[in-house]
Amino acid sequence: MALRSPSFRRSRGAEVGARRVSIQTEDFDVSHEVRAVQEQDLGVGAVTSFVGTVRDRLGGAAADPGAAVQRLELEHYPGMTEAAIEAMIDQAFARFDIRATRVIHRVGPLDPGEQIVLVVVASAHRGESFKACEFLMDYLKTQAPFWKKEHTPRGAHWVDARVSDDKALARWGIVAPNAS
Repeated sequence: MALRSPSFRRSRGAEVGARRVSIQTEDFDVSHEVRAVQEQDLGVGAVTSFVGTVRDRLGGAAADPGAAVQRLELEHYPGMTEAAIEAMIDQAFARFDIRATRVIHRVGPLDPGEQIVLVVVASAHRGESFKACEFLMDYLKTQAPFWKKEHTPRGAHWVDARVSDDKALARWGIVAPNAS
């Protein structure tokens, strides 16, 4: 892949030849995805990534905190999910001085320890990259149309929105109360 000159600058995240969002059942290779984002532009001085994985225990907001998770199922609404994440990425480009992004989110049945989500953000400097990556994760947790079902020894249940996730998004000036 040919590297672009440092003066190459995308407008509002229109990454040439790069897919910004993938919703998939198959696993992803973090190093490959980070390298692909980094190589798009010689002006990139920082690449920040976040990988979310399936925990083997329920979180503190669950009815039975600490119960074993045997499997997690993720569902989405095809087309709507990709469009919502694209809009989130556009928001990140409007708010932060970033040069490239990549978001991969898995769906289907996943076992504890498996990767669920990858967010990669590239910028000229680390501060913008860190902030944009955190913004995208906060946005994904609350605004992306995904539904999660946890399977435990006591049965399966849908995961409700959490107040803590709404608060995380609110610090970016976005009020979208999802939790009841």
